Amino acid sequence: MHRQVYYYSLLLFAVAAISTSAIFVKLSSAPAPIIAFYRMAFSALILLPFIFMGKSLNELRLMPWKQWLWSILSGIFLAVHYILWFESLRFTSIASSTVIVTLQPIFAFIGGYFLYAERLSILAVCGGLMSILGSFIIGFGDFQIGGMALFGDILAFIAAMMITIYFLIGQHVRKTISLVPYAFIGYASSSLFLVIYSLAVRVPFTGYPAKDWVWFFSLAFVSTILGHSIFNWLIKWLNTSTISMSILGEPVGTYIFAFFIFGDRLTPAQIIGSGIILIGIYVFLKFNKRLPIDPVKVEKFTG
Repeated sequence: MHRQVYYYSLLLFAVAAISTSAIFVKLSSAPAPIIAFYRMAFSALILLPFIFMGKSLNELRLMPWKQWLWSILSGIFLAVHYILWFESLRFTSIASSTVIVTLQPIFAFIGGYFLYAERLSILAVCGGLMSILGSFIIGFGDFQIGGMALFGDILAFIAAMMITIYFLIGQHVRKTISLVPYAFIGYASSSLFLVIYSLAVRVPFTGYPAKDWVWFFSLAFVSTILGHSIFNWLIKWLNTSTISMSILGEPVGTYIFAFFIFGDRLTPAQIIGSGIILIGIYVFLKFNKRLPIDPVKVEKFTG
C-alpha cells in the first residue's frame, strides 16, 4: 500500500511537470518543430553525464540489439507524436486537437489487452471514460467540423496513437533496461528525427531571442526530465493505461498555471470538465485492480 502511494505521488508530480509544457510553448516565439527539437536535444544532453555514472555505460555496451531497436523506435514515435500534434494545431482549434489527443487511454486499454493481456475492472474503465468525457466537455464549444479542420483532427487522432505506442514500448523495454540508458536513447533518437524533419520543412535552428532558449531548456528539464522521464521510470511498475489516464490531468494543471502566469480565467465548461476529469482519474486509480491475465498472450509479445 505504501509503495502504491509512493508511485501515485510521483505520478501526480510528473503530471504537474508536463502541465508546464503548453505554458513554455506559448511563451516561446520559435516554430513548433524547433521547440520540439531543442526540447528533446537538451533532454538528451541533461542525461548524458549520468550515462558515465554507475552501470549505465556498461549497460549500453551489453544491451542486445533488439533492445537498442525498441529504444530507438520509442524515440521516433515520440518525435512523430510531437510533429503530428503541433501540425494539427495549424488546421484545427487548440481545444479540438487537445481533446482528440486525450483519447490515448482508449488506445492504451486496447494495446494493453492485446499485447500484455491486461484486463481492467468495469469501474476502472468507467473512470477512464468519465475522464475522456470531461475532456470533451472542455473542448465541445470549440470543435470545428469539416474542411481543413477535419484534417487537423485526424492528425491529432494519429498523434494520440503515437504517444500510446511510445508508452507501450516503454512498458516492454523498461522491464530489462534501467531508466537512464532507455531515456537517453529515446530522447537522442527523437531529437535526430526532429533534425531531419526541421531540415525538410526548412526552419532555421538559430536566430531566436535569448528568452526562447530559456523556454527550450525549461521544456527539457521540467516538462521532459521531471515529467516524461518519471513516467518512463514508473512504467516499469505501472502499466500504460495508468500512465495514459494520469496524463488526462495535464489540461487541468495547465489551466492552473495559465491562471497564475497569464491571468487566464476558467470558463464554466473548463471548470465542469476539469472536475469530471479529476473524478474519473480518481475512480480509475482506485479501482484499477489487475485481473487474471493470459500468460500465452504475454509470451507472444515479450518472448
